[in-house]
Amino acid sequence: MTTGAPIGLVVMAYGTPATPDDVEAYYTHIRRGRPPAPEQLADLTRRYQALGGTSSLARRTAEQVAALTAALDDRAPGRFRVELGQKHAAPFIEDAAATLAGTGVEQVVGLVLAPHYSGFSVGQYQRRLGEAVTAAGGRHVGIERWSDEPAWLDFTARAVVDGLAPLPERTKVLFTAHSLPERVLAADPYPAELATSARAIARRAGLAPWAGWGLAWQSAGATPEPWRGPDVRDVLRDLAATGRADGVLVCPQGFVTDHLEVGYDLDIEARAVADEVGLAFARTRTVDDDPAVMGALADRVVAAAGALT
Repeated sequence: MTTGAPIGLVVMAYGTPATPDDVEAYYTHIRRGRPPAPEQLADLTRRYQALGGTSSLARRTAEQVAALTAALDDRAPGRFRVELGQKHAAPFIEDAAATLAGTGVEQVVGLVLAPHYSGFSVGQYQRRLGEAVTAAGGRHVGIERWSDEPAWLDFTARAVVDGLAPLPERTKVLFTAHSLPERVLAADPYPAELATSARAIARRAGLAPWAGWGLAWQSAGATPEPWRGPDVRDVLRDLAATGRADGVLVCPQGFVTDHLEVGYDLDIEARAVADEVGLAFARTRTVDDDPAVMGALADRVVAAAGALT
């Protein structure tokens, strides 16, 4: 694919405050324009301060976008124009669509930096992009999921094997992902996709079925409605109380880079629980801009673009 009209790629991510001064505006956007209560803002600010003021998500996302752009240029020189579009921070998804439309791009592929599909997350990203592209007179196709991507499964399995090396023999691997409200998951493929990818990673890593690994959830919202569990911290307490493990390796398979939910919820909060109950604790590395995975995603973008031409 080296000729014809340019094709746009909008790489979509959640977004993060660029500076500590942006935390309140960011939190207000997450809350659909409702400013957080002072105690809510103080709690989120405290979490970011524990990571140095903000998370590394913005930098890492930019590196992923750059890696995807380079991989596409290798496969189809000059054919793709790549923009970042975020859900809760500038540049927003609609900004990316407008930028592409302003340069004459009418055909747009959407890729979310999350492997598993949920209508509550990936579905919302793709709907927002599709509406923006259509309003500008263009056409949109979305890559809805890539949790079956062999390059990603292989990377994650290697990360598990490497993470287990320094831990006790009786270490359990917990595959985690962001919890969602139970009402959202009633007819959503998200839990099943997470279970499927965890099994595939476990097989590649040579883990004993269920005895060597399990599923847990993390980062549930502070709302009164029920969220999917069990929470990873509760699982840590249970493993210690029953004596079924001497260590735990957490693999945040629902995330592709370090950010608040990884750097704070796992590396600080979950680790504190493990220390409290006497379990050795480690967390696997994240994909970030791994060349093999970014190249495989670029191949998926090229294939998706074929549906537009």
